[in-house]
Amino acid sequence: MRRNRRAKVVATLGPASTTPDIIGKLFYAGVDVFRLNFSHGSHEGHLERMRIIRELEETTSRPIGILADMQGPKLRLGDIGVGRVKLDNGAAYRFDLDPEPGDSRRAPLPHPEIFASLKVGSELLIDDGRVKLIVTGCGHDHADTRVVVGGAISANKGVNVPGVVLPISCITEKDRIDLKFALNHGADWIAQSFVQTPEDVESMRQTVAGRARIMIKLEKPSALESLDRILELCDGIMIARGDLGVELAPEQVPIAQKKIIRACRQAGKPVVVATHMLDSMVGNPVPTRAEASDVSTAIYDGVDAVMLSAESAAGDYPVESVQMMNSIVEEVERDPEYPAILDAQRPEPQNTTADAICNSLQRITGILDSAAATVTYTSSGSTSLRAARERPQSPILSITPSIRAARYMSMVWGVHPVAVDVANEEADVLQVIKAAKEIAVAEEFASPGQAVVITAGLPFGTSGTTNLIHVSRIGQDIETG
Repeated sequence: MRRNRRAKVVATLGPASTTPDIIGKLFYAGVDVFRLNFSHGSHEGHLERMRIIRELEETTSRPIGILADMQGPKLRLGDIGVGRVKLDNGAAYRFDLDPEPGDSRRAPLPHPEIFASLKVGSELLIDDGRVKLIVTGCGHDHADTRVVVGGAISANKGVNVPGVVLPISCITEKDRIDLKFALNHGADWIAQSFVQTPEDVESMRQTVAGRARIMIKLEKPSALESLDRILELCDGIMIARGDLGVELAPEQVPIAQKKIIRACRQAGKPVVVATHMLDSMVGNPVPTRAEASDVSTAIYDGVDAVMLSAESAAGDYPVESVQMMNSIVEEVERDPEYPAILDAQRPEPQNTTADAICNSLQRITGILDSAAATVTYTSSGSTSLRAARERPQSPILSITPSIRAARYMSMVWGVHPVAVDVANEEADVLQVIKAAKEIAVAEEFASPGQAVVITAGLPFGTSGTTNLIHVSRIGQDIETG
């Protein structure tokens, strides 16, 4: 089963999408990767969804990725006994470690790490930035503030401290429990929240220990300052625009999004754009035109995947949301200008054999109108990643002996993964070419007379040895292909 598009669709599962029937409909509507949000739900519920996904994978013979999204630290106000407090512009207000319920003059903020990082002039944002305060004085257990943007506050509302790196690990005790569960049950990607520094990524990599790929959620402006180093350490980036937009000004978020996409393309790492993409479809059967334009912009920018959150997890129209996302992506990719736009953004190849081969793939598929597919043989997925970085005009049929690598590549632009072991150490070049052509036909990528461009590494079955490129036509004798 193949998609008629290159960019991928990630959909979150939740109360609106828990049954085998709905999850199946979501997949057939266009989902490539399912996201499990560990901020909500139970382990039992997530396990049941994972079981349904793997059964669907078996039925459809198509690798399906599972993204386990960790909650990360949540900084929230404590109890406010009067329910809600209205803070007026210019008013003085205190936050402290005292657990007594708050009132119109003060509120508990049970996070000593926040007070340890504050200084006079620091900002505090409450409830996703709806209320803004400036610190006028502070100590190890309190902060006196002045209200700059007034509004109502209540218990458990989120707190942000923009421009400050907080002395707190991005991995909570809850995350460690959720991570162990997700890894033990075969999650392919782990998404981590609250990453502030490269050291946070190193900590996550040590914890995951190679059992899954790591996707960093860029939510904190401080992470943007170390973007290149973070990219070196992780396997992919999610642009979590909702959280990022709390601490960045709204007009800065689109610029940051484009910067992150360019950096990921340069590094050859998958990048996902998330949050509010089709948000109106939570309660409406069609999106706004602005939302359709937002999705289109991400596709024109060359993202690997676009993601649905509440639309598919808790909305009234989960299947319709996926269908709409799929339709928007397909429409953009049919635009005759789309390949030229991607090509203009193409990064310079690095001085490696693999990049030289993959750069040649892009040029060959651009010259040969009859090139139906690019076929990559890969054990780890690295060859397919480098091919995807070039954004070739023909789809990338990625053949791998590893089902884990195949599921991981379900997140990657243009890659159609197939898990089958045909390029072991004993195989010769002619056998591998023949198998590539047979799989291209069987997966409905190529028909007689069309060309396939094949790349692999010699010796076969060895990771990181991409050094072979071959053009062959379907129906043509291999020896003369």
